[in-house]
Amino acid sequence: MDASRITPFGSWKSTITADMIVGDSLGLGQIALDGADIYWIETRPMERGRNAVVRARAGQIEDVLVAPFSARSRVHEYGGGAIAVADGTLFFCNDADQRVYCVGADMAPRAITPEATRRYADLTPDLAHRRLLAICEEHDGATVRNTLVALGIDGGETRTLVEGADFYAAPRVSPDGRRLAWFSWNHPDMPWDRTELWLADVLPDGALANARRIAGGSEESIMQPSFAPDGTLYFISDRNNWWNLYRWRDGAAQAAMTLDGEIGWPHWVFGESAYAFFSADKAIVAYNRRGSWQLAALDLGSGGVEPIANPYCEIHFLLAGKNQAAFIGASTTATPAITRFDAHTRCFETLRRSSATLFDSSDVALAEPVEYPTSDGDTSHAFFYAPKNKNFAAQTAQRPPLLVMSHGGPTSSASHALNLKLQYWTSRGFAVLDVNYRGSTGFGRIYRRALYGRWGVVDVDDCVHGARFMAQQERVDASRLAIRGGSAGGYTTLCALVFHDVFRAGAVYYGVSDLEALARDTHKFELRYLDQLIGPYSQRRDLYRTRSPLYHVEDLSCPVIFFQGLDDKVVPPDQTEKMVRALRKKHIPVACLEFEGEAHGFRRADTIKRTLEAELYFYSRIFEFTPADSVEPVTIENL
Repeated sequence: MDASRITPFGSWKSTITADMIVGDSLGLGQIALDGADIYWIETRPMERGRNAVVRARAGQIEDVLVAPFSARSRVHEYGGGAIAVADGTLFFCNDADQRVYCVGADMAPRAITPEATRRYADLTPDLAHRRLLAICEEHDGATVRNTLVALGIDGGETRTLVEGADFYAAPRVSPDGRRLAWFSWNHPDMPWDRTELWLADVLPDGALANARRIAGGSEESIMQPSFAPDGTLYFISDRNNWWNLYRWRDGAAQAAMTLDGEIGWPHWVFGESAYAFFSADKAIVAYNRRGSWQLAALDLGSGGVEPIANPYCEIHFLLAGKNQAAFIGASTTATPAITRFDAHTRCFETLRRSSATLFDSSDVALAEPVEYPTSDGDTSHAFFYAPKNKNFAAQTAQRPPLLVMSHGGPTSSASHALNLKLQYWTSRGFAVLDVNYRGSTGFGRIYRRALYGRWGVVDVDDCVHGARFMAQQERVDASRLAIRGGSAGGYTTLCALVFHDVFRAGAVYYGVSDLEALARDTHKFELRYLDQLIGPYSQRRDLYRTRSPLYHVEDLSCPVIFFQGLDDKVVPPDQTEKMVRALRKKHIPVACLEFEGEAHGFRRADTIKRTLEAELYFYSRIFEFTPADSVEPVTIENL
């Protein structure tokens, strides 16, 4: 290589720029099928995060929901399930007012719910009764009430069908319209802890009768109920440690597909699906094994499973109809895309990719799965990415800085699908360790629940031990270790910085610093989540203070940069403000960028660009390298 290309790690010029990432990037969301037509949600940063709805029909792709409308539900704050389609009519939750609207070929959007303090999600057509089924969340001052309701398509009052539980999800109607299934749960459980599967008869007038719990309860998480074309009810359960597929037949739950892998994800948002039916005899199933997704065809009669060869390692929103399936698929070298699968030809067709920008795939760093020993004699998992840029190299004696990524949730999981935001770092000369710490999904219920009672401890241990492991392997520079994370991953990041002396810098996106404040000031969905992760607040307040980084800031001695949305209802801005004030008072280098109009998770192009470049600038000052990019400086106090 030309000597002029020998450049320090961090200073490499990359084709993967912040402008490229946000310039024409799209967030791809919920999919809906209507015969041969495929609909999906596109989050458009260049339209200030608006959620458009797009349709693929007869080879043509067009918008069916235009500005100013935006399809987004805010039930549980995380939303999902914001669209449904039936006979050419699109039903959607509008972000601005949270009312449900319908729009068709010959009509403008028309509201079918009144102005009220209500939100809706998980829209499900029940055309036999000319209505939509939905989850309703009603806000009345400090009180939040969740119910399963019916919304008249042609007008009329909202009808409450099921109430009494704290939460409901996934109302699904049998093909003949005579049965309704759903699942529910109550505080202090989260939906990945204990849920109940219910089945009721639907009377001719639409009322429910004979509602009975048919599965779930103690130590079982059930989700994604769905009726096959022959009327058999299927659902996902983790009763055998793994989220596997079951069916309700002859008054009992029967295993339909069993494997050491996860069919599905934790129920953070509505509208996800990991299996679907081609016919009464055939289904398509997506499953996750240790962070890598696979597809299979399932013979519903014999139980035979046939792998479907495909290039994808991450799959979401899987739906199917006669002879076709649709999903969001991403591979190790291609960004997520709305994908159509032909069941006859076994061919995949890309309908829309999240980023149309072309970049040199030879600059893409591929993941290396690693397992390493961690605390308590356990094993943790991660994906390691070495720096990759065909035009640059560093001195042979140099080792790259390491950026440890701590995912959110904390039930989420690291994926090794192409992530341009991750490649932004590797193409500039950073190594990245994306950690699937204990608590992550894809490794079974036991691994997921290993975090319970120990949040802020074992997740942090797994990040710390991962960084040390890579340094001991001489793959990274032990003196330049950084950690970053958002939301729950932001909490893990802060704990790693406060309670351990391993990392030399950190970046926190809307992260938790005060567990007490989070326990007292959060939304209904997560109101009791900390009971599991930490312990009941009334009984274990000592743990909340012990594990809150804010109360131990005297132990923090390395620089931190914070990013916070000022409209965040999940982690309110004062969490970040308190931490910044404490660091400022202690004279530790600190930077903080706040963003008007952003909530929990950034959606706007200018915000995403600014945070990426600000984080790069921050590391350049701390690790003393000169970035090749011309980026706007950040004010770093006490530096």
